[in-house]
Amino acid sequence: MPSTRRASPDLSTKLQPAQQRGAETFERILEAAAHTLEEVGIERLSTNLVCERAGLSPPALYRYFPNKYALLSELGQRLMQAQNDCVDRWMAPDVIAGGVPALEAALAGLLLDTYEVTRRTEGGVWIMRALRAVPALQEVRLASHVAVTERQTRLLVKALPGAKRAELKLASRIVVELIYATVEMLFDESLKPAEVARITAGMLASHLARVLPTDRRAG
Repeated sequence: MPSTRRASPDLSTKLQPAQQRGAETFERILEAAAHTLEEVGIERLSTNLVCERAGLSPPALYRYFPNKYALLSELGQRLMQAQNDCVDRWMAPDVIAGGVPALEAALAGLLLDTYEVTRRTEGGVWIMRALRAVPALQEVRLASHVAVTERQTRLLVKALPGAKRAELKLASRIVVELIYATVEMLFDESLKPAEVARITAGMLASHLARVLPTDRRAG
């Protein structure tokens, strides 16, 4: 029987702008895509609507992006990078050295920072939803989370030389995914971000007590 599996759409940009004019057009397309996504949602987003909003012809858009999924992929990679930058601002060796209380405060700050970065990003919540809902785009989210997990695992291994690397990596991976899911929840429900961050951070930080030396658990 012939295969019914659909080929994944091309997510790569066709051309990276090398000159200022091309770079301006590239950014203009992405800005229009983000605005349009916020207005019409994932399903109704189309390259024609983006062209209309950007004031460009379809050939001008297709010079850089082959389809709407390539647009969403680029927007997703940028949002993931902005969220990952939050991790680097909050998670550092001195946080681990401070014990569970310091880690709990850092995780709460990280969650709120990630939420604010996403909220301030044009179309941010819809980009997040697309990265989870569209099968072709899930790899953008997962690749970003794997990269962050690796960085945080290296940090923990350095700070906690006596702990098992496999356990630290698993814990890091779970924390990354749970923070992302919690940020999504804050956009889906009418909850107070600070209260959600406090409870989530307490739950996540409590696991560290199992791997921290006894004299560092209380900070």
